[in-house]
Amino acid sequence: MNKTILITGAAKRIGKEMALSFFNKGWDIVIHYNGSKEEAEALADKMNSERSNSAMIAQANLDNADEVTKLVDKTLSKNSRIDALINNASTFYPTPIGTFSEESWNALMGSNLKAPLFLIQAFHKELEKNKGFIINITDINVDKALVNHSIYLAAKSGLQTLTKSLAKELAPSIRVNAIAPGAILEPPNVEWTTEQKNNIINAVPMKRMGTEKDIVDAAIYLSEAEYVTGQILNIDGGKSL
Repeated sequence: MNKTILITGAAKRIGKEMALSFFNKGWDIVIHYNGSKEEAEALADKMNSERSNSAMIAQANLDNADEVTKLVDKTLSKNSRIDALINNASTFYPTPIGTFSEESWNALMGSNLKAPLFLIQAFHKELEKNKGFIINITDINVDKALVNHSIYLAAKSGLQTLTKSLAKELAPSIRVNAIAPGAILEPPNVEWTTEQKNNIINAVPMKRMGTEKDIVDAAIYLSEAEYVTGQILNIDGGKSL
């Protein structure tokens, strides 16, 4: 029986590439999405055409606790086992001081911290039974600071702390690690100018932008590294040095 992994935010971008990589290694995939239904369906169709019943889609707005519960229920009802969870989905936008609101707090905390916490809680017994793993996607700017993104960084900082705390609590049955990407992709609906890209590259010792493959390679490593837990793996070309 194939192992099964739930990846949140798996319809596009880095989440999609992680889903494809685990699929190619023989895993069955639960593709979570929020608004990207067409992309999620296309990805699942591609996987199922290559290996029948290897992928399913599950919609949920991770800001909403009831929808998180429905995501858990659907995932568990449709799969005989869950072996891994990657908390990849993320809401990202600036919140300069003076613009804070309950709405922005709930949205940024919901997808970046609250949902990962409750997904881990919901799946931990299944993951424990199967000696599984959890990977949380955080951000190198937790340690560097990012102007006008206080709520977002508070959430990602909490997720890093959660990673370390739960790694200790859930050991030895479940490994919990995090990947902290640097400059990998432009944020959704943002297009950097050539000057902006050059400024970013000049600040990176490796002198290039990161790629989705860089994050995927880290995720595969952590999935296979059986003596690694509680670690925050910076994938940033050395920018955090």
